[in-house]
Amino acid sequence: MTTADDPLLRIALHRNLLDRDRLEAAVRRRARQPGGTTNSLAGDLVADGTIDGAALGRALAEELGMPVVELAGRTVPGEILAMLPRSFAQENGVMPWACAGGILQVAIADPLAIEVIDGASFHAGIPVRASLAPAEEIRQAIERHYGPAGAAGAVAESPAASSVSVAAAQEGPASDSEAPIIQLVHRLIEDAARRRASDIHLEPLQRRLRVRYRIDGVMVEADAVPKRLQPAVISRLKIMANISIAEKRVPQDGRIRLATGGRALDLRVASLPTTHGEGLVMRLLDRDQVKPLMPELGFQGDDQARFERLIASPDGLVLVTGPTGSGKTTTLYAALHQLNHADRKIITVEEPVEYQLPGVNQVPVNAATGLTFAAALRAMLRQAPNVIMVGEIRDGETAEIAMNAALTGHVVFSTLHTNDAATAVTRLVDLGAKPFLVAASVRAAMAQRLVRRICPGCRRAYAPSVRELHALGLAPAQVAGATIAHGAGCAACHGTGYRGRLGLFEILEIDAGARELIYDNVTARRLREHAGGQGMRSMRADGLGKILAGLTTIEEVVSVTAGDHSHL
Repeated sequence: MTTADDPLLRIALHRNLLDRDRLEAAVRRRARQPGGTTNSLAGDLVADGTIDGAALGRALAEELGMPVVELAGRTVPGEILAMLPRSFAQENGVMPWACAGGILQVAIADPLAIEVIDGASFHAGIPVRASLAPAEEIRQAIERHYGPAGAAGAVAESPAASSVSVAAAQEGPASDSEAPIIQLVHRLIEDAARRRASDIHLEPLQRRLRVRYRIDGVMVEADAVPKRLQPAVISRLKIMANISIAEKRVPQDGRIRLATGGRALDLRVASLPTTHGEGLVMRLLDRDQVKPLMPELGFQGDDQARFERLIASPDGLVLVTGPTGSGKTTTLYAALHQLNHADRKIITVEEPVEYQLPGVNQVPVNAATGLTFAAALRAMLRQAPNVIMVGEIRDGETAEIAMNAALTGHVVFSTLHTNDAATAVTRLVDLGAKPFLVAASVRAAMAQRLVRRICPGCRRAYAPSVRELHALGLAPAQVAGATIAHGAGCAACHGTGYRGRLGLFEILEIDAGARELIYDNVTARRLREHAGGQGMRSMRADGLGKILAGLTTIEEVVSVTAGDHSHL
């Protein structure tokens, strides 16, 4: 045994809390024990009094840069005590003693008790900073301030621990051990909904369960969940999503429906086995906002009129392209909402069905039963629809069926994963579609990205630097007199300067000239040059217009159109 095997032993030797002779004797004694022991050697030496536990704790705290606090004689106000429930303080040996700058100061005896610090932060609802104090001093401080265990006058539990949300109460009776987990899970969901998150990510790490929200497309870290609560939290969510808690080796999908904060939410849940346990991602879908309207998408100038004219065509294929998370499905839902009248039959095939649209026949893909996009599309054509939406064209078979449907009197909407509008057309040819069929069936392809909106509550005009303008390919003279803004940060946007998102678009209409080029199987670049000559505005140019209108920032437009090298 070497001191490298245990950092606590290295510290004890370095601080003269233990000499090498006694360490070697302890190692020999341990080796003679039948069956060994589950404790560390340092733990055994503290337990038998060979090492002064308090002195070792202070030494470790100094190594970690943790301050030491003296609790004897200190009086803690009741409002600070109320931030941690007595049961948590006593069970974990943690004592709150001050609060300043939105940070709760607590005393602990074990400098490495990360889970205790995380748990205290959860109960208090604010960040926690730990200081070191002897375990006996902490115990005495807890009894002195909270009262003995079971005493009638003991300080009440903190609001975070004692309050039960309406949604949790509707779950029915729960045991004492289950109730805090139910509260924690509902608190996570309520907090995400309040902050307008689109996703909740629960990511198991070695010492904690990291919680992150995706807000306006950006990942934001929330309060972590103590590692010891990870299995219970994951199991609770899997039960709510109606997926197996016994199966932890394969990915699973489920759905949760609940009401919180006066809003009806659908949560699409996906689990994934990882090194440190099962991770969960939950997509939050607001059932009260299932009707995205065309003006809310962020079209500029005549783009909205052009898109509305295209989707109102009696037949043809309209494609929406972009990477994952660029708002393609929302755009198609807005189109369906606009066309959803009593005189039209609309059928969609999706994987999965994100929003349920009243009056629309929606078919979920189920590969396990053979219901693929292609199979569902064939069956849909026998239902005599006027409008068809295919969630995504992934293969040549689906592409060919969709294009044939577009040629036989159906309006067909679908998505493709391509970087721009022109590449969508050549992508169909790459999938095996014949160029003449592509030219005859495709009415238009629209590429889009999402950028964050400047928060209206803290929008401020400013003079952009030459470097910022250069990133857009502009000279200062080109924006002379224009008002360019950014967000200063406020409570409404949680200091980010952004609130909500809008789209950047480029619309490629397939006119007679474009059809000739597609017949000739030209490159996407040549098709894009033709469209530019016919007045197609690139996403970068669309973004510039929204910068000058004070809707978004230079940084946002540059970041999502980095691959757009077309002229503004």
